[in-house]
Amino acid sequence: MEKNIATTIFESLSSGVRLDVYRLLVRQGKTGMVAGEIAAALDLPATNLSFHLKAMVHANVATVEQEGRYMRYRANLALMLDLIAYLTEECCEGHPEQCLDLRAQSGCAPEVLPARCCPETE
Repeated sequence: MEKNIATTIFESLSSGVRLDVYRLLVRQGKTGMVAGEIAAALDLPATNLSFHLKAMVHANVATVEQEGRYMRYRANLALMLDLIAYLTEECCEGHPEQCLDLRAQSGCAPEVLPARCCPETE
């Protein structure tokens, strides 16, 4: 991942509304949600939501697919995993023993964390 892509992701999610939308979409997984469902779930006006969804799609943190007259949005989970890998790729560089407990402390499921981050053994 390039630095400019990472900063674009962070800028996109720096809005509280967008972060709420992203987390909602993450919970839905591959199913995603149509815009009206998102608006109802977060109690947001459709016009306000439309602005935020457009920005999220532009930043590639969400994808959109037309389904008849509806637009279905999904979180780009692969991109988020790439971001985690980018942020942690130099974790404890040269000193893996310093990282052994980090996976357990993170609260993240081990299969979600990049393999290069905090190796169990070296």
